[in-house]
Amino acid sequence: MEKKTFAAGSKTVTLYLAEMPDAPLIVYNTFAGDGSDVADRLQALGAPAHHLLVVSGIDWYHDMSPWQSDALSKKKPPCTGGADAYLAVLQQEILPHALELLGGKPDFTGIAGYSLAGLFAVYALYQCDAFDRAASMSGSMWFPGFLDFAQTHTMLRTPAKLYLSVGDREARTRHPLLRTVQENTEQLAKIYRASGIDVTFALNPGNHFQEPDLRTAKGILDLLNKDRICR
Repeated sequence: MEKKTFAAGSKTVTLYLAEMPDAPLIVYNTFAGDGSDVADRLQALGAPAHHLLVVSGIDWYHDMSPWQSDALSKKKPPCTGGADAYLAVLQQEILPHALELLGGKPDFTGIAGYSLAGLFAVYALYQCDAFDRAASMSGSMWFPGFLDFAQTHTMLRTPAKLYLSVGDREARTRHPLLRTVQENTEQLAKIYRASGIDVTFALNPGNHFQEPDLRTAKGILDLLNKDRICR
């Protein structure tokens, strides 16, 4: 795939281009790197033609968190609720420039992320109508107040496909918040299915840190292959 890069403030954006301008576009927010590991996994899995837009250089605990929350531990910073501000940058700066580089209109635009970026991918559906598919891999669905938020708010655009996953050992922790992650993710899957959304729920082997690149690629692949469930 052809690769182009550009900057958006402090963010570094890498665009992997398909040969077909109208191929689907997947936006992938990541903690670090250019997403080449996920792009390689997708290619190895035989993913259909797609554009992959990778945003890094993210202020993780600010840009990916929907509102303020205390730190999980003394070693972690608090979440400071900058998701809406980052989403504005994504819609107003990053996506328009990426669309210029594509030279065509994508068949659809999806959003994907791992951990806090997985939470952000789902939250974005409530705050804007730019995405019609979303994938949250090992998403931080333990985030205080998010389950209540999802039950009391309406998405601005109902996604054609939603992928949610979690590791089967992620909830095995003494931390009272983190141990809710699987239960909350499963509950969200039920809520979204009940509202008519096409939801894939995947329970992956291992803890939060096991094979994140492969888990991410499988989630994105599920968005690209609507009739194929990738577990």
